[in-house]
Amino acid sequence: MSPEIKGCQQLRAEVIDRDLCSLCGACVGMCPYLVAYKGRVVALDDCNVSQGRCYAFCPRTATDLDLVSDAVFGASYDPSPVGRAKEVMMARAADEGIRSRVGDGGAVSALVSFALEQGIIDSVVLTDSSDDNPGGVLLREPRRVIDYARSKNIVAPILAAFNREAGKDEAQKIGVVTLPCQALALAKMRASPLENRNNIDKLALVVGLFCRFLRRECVVCLDLTGEFADISVGVEGLPDWNILIIRSSRGQELVDAARARGVIEVEALSEENLDRLREASLRKRKTGLGNIAKVTGSEDDLLYVVLATEARKKLVAGQ
Repeated sequence: MSPEIKGCQQLRAEVIDRDLCSLCGACVGMCPYLVAYKGRVVALDDCNVSQGRCYAFCPRTATDLDLVSDAVFGASYDPSPVGRAKEVMMARAADEGIRSRVGDGGAVSALVSFALEQGIIDSVVLTDSSDDNPGGVLLREPRRVIDYARSKNIVAPILAAFNREAGKDEAQKIGVVTLPCQALALAKMRASPLENRNNIDKLALVVGLFCRFLRRECVVCLDLTGEFADISVGVEGLPDWNILIIRSSRGQELVDAARARGVIEVEALSEENLDRLREASLRKRKTGLGNIAKVTGSEDDLLYVVLATEARKKLVAGQ
């Protein structure tokens, strides 16, 4: 049975007022009541809607992980340390100019630019931290992607930009570069039984970034690697390279095409480095579970995580 969908007042009580909001922006841009302001989501007035998309899409309200995994991957949730993965490898931009500008392997910039060039997506939502109130920016030009590369690990309500832009006719195939909480929110949009008024069918690509605790509100997060993205990219002790996790068929097609065209270079990831990634993921999960227990007062109450018994046991045990 799917978790109960509540409204804005319950979102405020369960998430915003408890300082659990991850500032993903999923609840912003769909109604006049919720706005992002100076690093917080603020409710401007009371809303009496009994079932709201704001509540349904939030990554910190009750989330059936099997349901959202099925919506993204057509399969139940994989509780292993790095989530569902078709392949894990080392990757980097073939263009040394990209690598020198971004300060790491540059795989995200190379892949997103290539996806735009090839028409796999017609636009992409990235993080813009150029002023004191970071948010999302929608780009159509491949050459501009590199300009926002250093904003990628800034916490900002970028899904507000997706909600806004998806309602316009100009954008039909939108990509989003996300943190793990944002990828989960997009997965919840896909799985939601509510009327599709935020045009989630226009979402064509999700690139997830590895993320450690960036804000105090993030301490209940269990996801290091962006488990609900099409591909996940991060840096875990590999100078000049990224770790690349291919999760979906869409992600596989993009990476295969980029490799064939010489856009990215790839190498096998050693077992030693894969073990380090698993250990890092498990550390974040263990810390998150501990913080969830502090919030709920019980190790049996996982706050927003809803999962079948056996998968829940594996998640908690780190299997």
